Amino acid sequence: MFDFLIVGAGFAGSVLAERLARGSGKKVLLIDRRTHIAGNAYDHYDDAGVLIHKYGPHIFHTNSKEVFAYLSRFTEWRPYEHRVLASVDGQLVPMPINLDTINKLYGLTLNSMQLEDFFASIAEPKERILTSEDVVISKVGRQLYEKFFRNYTRKQWGLDPSDLDASVTSRVPIRMNRDDRYFTDTYQAMPLRGYTRMFENMLDHPNIKIMLNTDYRDVVGLIPYREMIYTGPVDEFFDFCYGKLPYRSLQFKFETINKSVYQPAPVVNYPNEHAYTRVTEFKYLTGQEHGKTSIVYEYPCSQGDPYYPVPRPENAELYKKYRTLAEQTPGVHFVGRLATYKYYNMDQVTAQALTVYDKLSGGKKFRFDDMPVRTYYQVLLPCPLSIADDEQPVTVSQTVSQDATTPAINKNLTPVHAQHNRALNGNGATRIANKA
Repeated sequence: MFDFLIVGAGFAGSVLAERLARGSGKKVLLIDRRTHIAGNAYDHYDDAGVLIHKYGPHIFHTNSKEVFAYLSRFTEWRPYEHRVLASVDGQLVPMPINLDTINKLYGLTLNSMQLEDFFASIAEPKERILTSEDVVISKVGRQLYEKFFRNYTRKQWGLDPSDLDASVTSRVPIRMNRDDRYFTDTYQAMPLRGYTRMFENMLDHPNIKIMLNTDYRDVVGLIPYREMIYTGPVDEFFDFCYGKLPYRSLQFKFETINKSVYQPAPVVNYPNEHAYTRVTEFKYLTGQEHGKTSIVYEYPCSQGDPYYPVPRPENAELYKKYRTLAEQTPGVHFVGRLATYKYYNMDQVTAQALTVYDKLSGGKKFRFDDMPVRTYYQVLLPCPLSIADDEQPVTVSQTVSQDATTPAINKNLTPVHAQHNRALNGNGATRIANKA
């Protein structure tokens, strides 16, 4: 008998599995219909030996000390501040829009105070901010809206910004200085040895059993359990009885290039050209050193895996019907982006899962001050990873932690995940040491 059957091995499901098993001694069965853990954060080495994110770039950032401390139990960190360039008018300029963006785009030499006056002169104030178009035009005017936002949003969402909730573009700031970081959170870092390794460490507990490549509906009547935690699409759980909740999906085109660096920034946005929205070069994110580099093109689409809930009033009303059903379903807890029809960053999903654990455990809240928070800094000398005798050495910058003890690799994981740890054939392929 399992205490909890958890559907979905992404952030929400895995955090709850770990907390219930390690924090409360519960027996957990974690099921995912994909062939791997880690959800959309899953990363792996491609045929060239470059670490890539299968479902597009995942950049960790948070202002929550609690969330950062919790995840630090399962990974060391590589400090990383994300930067993005946008291809506009034949130039690559910083995004979000900042002082350098405007000076380069228009050939000006404004300072920060002058930039405020510049924006004030072109902005079109709105009495009521209702749509994504209203948000941008009220801040920077119509011309910059057309150059940076309108066509990108159309590609990303399949809708004009005037038809989208204000929350879509309000996430993107406008800067009055030269700060070209995409995020300004207190904690910005990447798992030193990747997200999959972090999830492996998180799920390494004898009370956690994992079933992959399995639809929970195929086994739910065969396996005894007391309560369910569901992190999948809420409309699917109820057999789409009120209709499907709309999502935007993505298609990915990966490419390995026989050069060490492909583009001048981790991500380059293409708001006005090409069918894809952006190109990501993974080695910027991971810090991996390799003679080749791998990139991914992102093509938004309406069909495929659900990624982004479409923020429109009628969709919110439809979700309310499903939420009412969820609240009336005993013994099932709906957690995460898909189950609550809301786009969450990774830290937000983690925080939500920790909050749910607090309720399930009767107030046994995770306390970040009960455990040491790993400190991190860059070591200038490259640290070679553990490699097989027939492999070429590949190096990454080492992160040094005050607490060197980390969990062993989960013995409950299938051979699919062991592939993440063992050597891969090919030029420059590498293996990450199990001690990580």
